[in-house]
Amino acid sequence: MEREQRRLAAIVAADVVGYSRLMGRDESGTLARLKEHRRERLEPALARNSGRLVKLTGDGALVEFGSAVDALRASIEFQQAVADTNEPLAETERIVFRLGIHLGDLIVDGDDLYGDGVNIAARLEGEAPAGGLVISGAVHDAVAGRVRATFDDLGRLALKNIDRPVQAFAVKWEHADWQAATASASTPPVQPVTPLPLPDKPSIAVLPFENMSGDPEQEYFADGMVEDIITALSRFKALFVIARNSSFSYKGKAVDVRQVGRELGVHHVLEGSVRKAGNRVRVTAQLIEAQTGNHLWAQRFDRLLDDIFAVQEEITSSIVSAVGAEVENVQIATVGRARPNNLEAHGLALRAWAEIRDLGRSPDNARIDAVMRMAEEALAIDAQCVPALVALGWAHFHQGFFRTAADPVRALATASAVATRAQGIDHLNHRPYVLKAWVHLATSRHDDALFEARRAHELNANDPDTLVAMGAIESRSGQTKSGIEWLTQALRLNPLNPFQHWVHLNLSVACFLASDYAKGIEWALLCRRSAPQFVQNLNMLAVNYVGLGQLEEARQIFAVANGLAPELLKQRLATGSPLYRLPEDRQRDARFLRIAAGLEAPP
Repeated sequence: MEREQRRLAAIVAADVVGYSRLMGRDESGTLARLKEHRRERLEPALARNSGRLVKLTGDGALVEFGSAVDALRASIEFQQAVADTNEPLAETERIVFRLGIHLGDLIVDGDDLYGDGVNIAARLEGEAPAGGLVISGAVHDAVAGRVRATFDDLGRLALKNIDRPVQAFAVKWEHADWQAATASASTPPVQPVTPLPLPDKPSIAVLPFENMSGDPEQEYFADGMVEDIITALSRFKALFVIARNSSFSYKGKAVDVRQVGRELGVHHVLEGSVRKAGNRVRVTAQLIEAQTGNHLWAQRFDRLLDDIFAVQEEITSSIVSAVGAEVENVQIATVGRARPNNLEAHGLALRAWAEIRDLGRSPDNARIDAVMRMAEEALAIDAQCVPALVALGWAHFHQGFFRTAADPVRALATASAVATRAQGIDHLNHRPYVLKAWVHLATSRHDDALFEARRAHELNANDPDTLVAMGAIESRSGQTKSGIEWLTQALRLNPLNPFQHWVHLNLSVACFLASDYAKGIEWALLCRRSAPQFVQNLNMLAVNYVGLGQLEEARQIFAVANGLAPELLKQRLATGSPLYRLPEDRQRDARFLRIAAGLEAPP
């Protein structure tokens, strides 16, 4: 069993006082002021005190600090800056926060945090007065005498769902002691950005919609809706659509759309919010011209939950109409994916898909098992649920490709069968074709892999996963020039991809196969920056070093790779990569690896 990851940290929980009342009175104005507080006051305070925004939860936020002193300083700075901003405003226009801080052991899951430490901070926040903050005894012990503040002992509080009383203190401070710290809070430093060139056709980035439900469980629903919109837009070949991974790098951040436009190189940005309550949903969306910040259109949809897919189609149609008349006139309903039969199954499938997508291209048995459980639960409710089938297929592919299954060959066969089943249900969904293309490549069926990848590209020309599959398969099939072009296009459509190392690896492979060893080394070194122990990449770095005649570097890298995964290298040392179609490529791969290993003399 994989060992649970933990770390000690100070956690700050923040919430808006009377948020439902404020939203009921002025939804648009409240949301705008809330975003301004995050951008102008919270983020600068975190930047000055080394805080990390873990996540936003509707009107709340969860922030991590390595130091309790930094956590308290940032919290006081933020509260003071908010109070200064509120002073000239009418009572009805003020947004007031409560904060709770705890220092404790946290469970780490990717970028997220869980455990009693988080729960205690959230409960302490509920004990804080409007505009104030409450800390635990552990924080008090760490900060006493080190921060300009006083502490009122609140005694040992019985907090909801916490099995033991928690010593708590209310924090007080003098405005004059914190004026200097908050003087520049409304003007955070602007980081220089090198703008990406704008495409020569209409281009758009769809930012994650804000979950206004106040329920973190609804994040999957909001994210899944946005992903469906991105997928629908991507089907239009006359549009340039930024990939989901890059768009979602802004999740939980208060950003200026003009900055997004510069960083992603797009003409337009779509943003919005989702509020789900009972069987009703409210979606707001606004399309913004990134260069000027001007709104092209904005709309609010109040519908029954069963109509959410019609809302997605309506938003997509509006975007297509707004960004350019040259976009082909296609009925959205005919190019969209099949609608789910059951919303409960669809929700489970969204969770499973989020897990498998965020794995990137590396094994994680615990998460793969979780994906299988969620996908199979969804399929037990709705056997026709395509997203659940795709997530399940990828889970089996991971186990087969990375050889963590008891029978890897059977795991790959299962992945192929599941993909075929998904294709039969929704032949316009590109994702089963991408999955099947990788399965065929993993089993050295290159012609079948090319067929599936090209069909996926016909269905969705803007999907970076499809482009990576095209590039990886064509380059390994001997078509290195076009393979590199596909992979380079994937980088442009997904410039902030957290799994960019996978694309860099495939570019290193393509350059090796094209005998461009210097470029192959460049891509492999880029990959190594973000994935230093990615064994497949270390292999490519070693063989490219051999190709360029840098034998000492090749031997050092091979030694590292062999130390990490000696079994993985045995077959490759003997016969070369089985993923290469041409015998001469496999032979060169094996020979260069043996040279790097010191088993064969260089030519």
